[in-house]
Amino acid sequence: MNSNRNKLVLICLLIIRTAIAGAQVSPIVKDNAKPVLISNEFSFTEGPATDRKGNIFFTDQPNNKIWKYNTKGQLTLFMDNAGRSNGMFFDRKGNLLTCADENNQLWAINKRKQKTVLLDNLNGKLFNGPNDVWVSSRGDIYFTDPYYKRSYWTRTQEPLSIKGLYVIYKGETQATLLDSNFLQPNGITGSSRDNILYVADIRDSKTYKYTILADGSLSARTLFVNKGSDGMTLDSQGNLYTTGKDVVVFNREGKQIEHIVIPGTKTTNLSFYGKKRDKLFITTGSGICLLEMKVREGK
Repeated sequence: MNSNRNKLVLICLLIIRTAIAGAQVSPIVKDNAKPVLISNEFSFTEGPATDRKGNIFFTDQPNNKIWKYNTKGQLTLFMDNAGRSNGMFFDRKGNLLTCADENNQLWAINKRKQKTVLLDNLNGKLFNGPNDVWVSSRGDIYFTDPYYKRSYWTRTQEPLSIKGLYVIYKGETQATLLDSNFLQPNGITGSSRDNILYVADIRDSKTYKYTILADGSLSARTLFVNKGSDGMTLDSQGNLYTTGKDVVVFNREGKQIEHIVIPGTKTTNLSFYGKKRDKLFITTGSGICLLEMKVREGK
């Protein structure tokens, strides 16, 4: 009797150990953490950008507003009449750069909420509609210019025949075309530490990788993954976070390492938030949510 009982105990222990060994522990998400909804009071959220203190700013484009969510968890309106801003990024001087989609411009907004139009045309023609922006530590401003017809535009066709990737080199006032071989370029992010730039072609379901050269120009692109994306970001391990359906994460080699389910919605963009940059802030159309992470913001 005791022998049979001991065998049963051993079998149960083996089953438990096997279950524990087989359980997947995320390499990047904090154990047992789930996305937490902060608010869903918006029309369409986009463009999260984190300042030096860890506060995050994001847009509600249809309502023409930029909101601030500070490190204490307080949500306040930062700017009304915000140029229908879409993608955003903070430069090293603390200016908030925005893709001001209302008039197809790039803005810089300083700490006093004063805006400067950095760019409003290419050789006398409007841009199609700057969508997302990233700034290197050198000060070069990279942005994508797809075409998404807006209800608040009077024009009905794209001003430029190409949908491109551009840069404003540090010290210059005009944009330089870097790559025009896209169907619809969208999300952009990079690492100044690793000299890498990622750009997603959302319509072609591809994300490309470039090496950033010493003068800010780019190497020929290589295919990184067969997945497009809206906004993107990088963590401290060099993993790339993509959006669209949920959040899908790839390591430096392009291998998928995580699929973060965001229930019942589409994700539009994301950035790391907080004093330690160890929380993932995700925009989801009408909502914003947070997820505690094991990793931090990439540089």
